Amino acid sequence: MASPQVDTESVPGEGYERGLNSRQVQMIAIGGAIGVGLFLGAGANIAKAGPSLIVMYALAGVIIFFIMRALGELLLYRPVSGSFAEYSREFLGPFFGYFTGWTYWLMWIVTGMAELTAAAIYINYWFPQIPQWVTALVFLVLLFGANLISVKLFGEIEFWFSMVKVTAIIGMIVIGLGVLTFGFSAAGDTATVSNLWAVDGFFPKGIGSSLMTLQGVMFAYLAVELVGVTAGESENPEKTLPKAINTLPWRIALFYVGALTVILCVVEWTEFAGGASPFVKAFAVIGIPAGAGIVNFVVLTAALSSCNSGMYSTGRMLRTLADNGEAPGVYRRLSSTKTPALGIATSVVFMGIGVVLNYVVPEKAFGYVTSIATAAGIWTWLMILVSHVLYRRQVVAGRLPASSFPAPGGSLCSYIAIVFLLFVTALIAIDADARICLYVMAGWAAVLGIGWMVLKDRNPQVARRREPALQKADDRA
Repeated sequence: MASPQVDTESVPGEGYERGLNSRQVQMIAIGGAIGVGLFLGAGANIAKAGPSLIVMYALAGVIIFFIMRALGELLLYRPVSGSFAEYSREFLGPFFGYFTGWTYWLMWIVTGMAELTAAAIYINYWFPQIPQWVTALVFLVLLFGANLISVKLFGEIEFWFSMVKVTAIIGMIVIGLGVLTFGFSAAGDTATVSNLWAVDGFFPKGIGSSLMTLQGVMFAYLAVELVGVTAGESENPEKTLPKAINTLPWRIALFYVGALTVILCVVEWTEFAGGASPFVKAFAVIGIPAGAGIVNFVVLTAALSSCNSGMYSTGRMLRTLADNGEAPGVYRRLSSTKTPALGIATSVVFMGIGVVLNYVVPEKAFGYVTSIATAAGIWTWLMILVSHVLYRRQVVAGRLPASSFPAPGGSLCSYIAIVFLLFVTALIAIDADARICLYVMAGWAAVLGIGWMVLKDRNPQVARRREPALQKADDRA
């Protein structure tokens, strides 16, 4: 049955229910930092870099914190749903808002494909007879239904998905430390801190090979910026968003650096390979009854969590694009439950391409889509950083009000992060397997460029800058 529609065209970006409470926003932020890139992708990266992968995650984590503090300053200057596109539109011009909005939509579409692929791989752990594409399709339909109901349900699902992930990683760390300290379990005789350097050194395949894993490491951090998309539906963004962002360093230190360090102390790095979760492998080596199965369930929830987030964010981004005349106007409308139902449905149809990939090339599907998602994510992060630099210039010049949550060091950290992201892009360009994503992005840019020319021809208004509505943020301050 079709939901009655609520017309909210008159006020761009308005009409959402502020149904995400502080508890949910905090867990969405935490869950965004723990995804399939860690649970599944880390296996292949360990095989490429050995223990030095820990340093790569720590280095990338510092850059991610710089990005999030830049985003935080912008969010508290003007909290809006679809934030990255809005800030790109304001500080770089309408074309960049259009390009960023559609590219972020693409990022989550292909990320959703990756998560569906990962979920199907995890189900194969228990039921190898079920084709990957069948599992992917079932999960796609179930999450689609949940996203149509309400933002509160989305927030609650994310809360519990994230709770499962956090509990599992903390449990893994505690058990691993117990094995290292007391020597119990089947891994007790071989578990030692010296595993970090005893087998061919800390950089067993050279620093160059370790740096090449940065593209996969950055994919693991995709979705930390999702907290910015929730700004328009948070009950109290001025309080919840800074808290969520400021807890990012300890989340990265614990969930990524801490977990990987413990795992690589318990199990020699040579035991890991692509296509299997290092967490599942570690529990299997430790020999805890049903431990590997439990962790497999946890990493399954991580994949479903990220796919759920993808449906949430793509629907909102399509609405932001429609508000600005950059997508069909029908996407402006909200359902009776105040969700952008048509935008979510359209995104789900495109995520269904992932189901096809799992049918055609199940062994390569994950690698293809993760590289494309990383390239799209890097563009999004670059736009956040450049927008932040330009915003800071406006504040210094006295043309815009200062944010209540300024980034430490002003624009300096944003410049450092920009250089780092360009370096990662160069690494992608020299990697024969990952390079395909740059070709895809070039094609995507050409399609968006043609689309922009058509839009301008039909409606010249879309190419004109407009002043942002600042009074909403001021009223809540």
